[in-house]
Amino acid sequence: MALDIRLLEILACPIDKGPLLYFRDEDSLYNPRLQKRYSIHEGDIPVMLPDEADDVDDEEHARLLAKAEADGITPTFEV
Repeated sequence: MALDIRLLEILACPIDKGPLLYFRDEDSLYNPRLQKRYSIHEGDIPVMLPDEADDVDDEEHARLLAKAEADGITPTFEV
């Protein structure tokens, strides 16, 4: 299951209020500015609590950015 497109259009990082990258196949939303990853449970329930976000190291950050570029993943909304 995937997140609803209407939800993605309004979903923002709870910390900096900016757009996220949605990795459907990894069930996660990623904020590259803060290097924070938010999990998606059961395919359609994003856990957007700052305390529940995972910190991403530089190697994983580079992997996620490369994957986003290769797969054509764009931010959830334009600033």
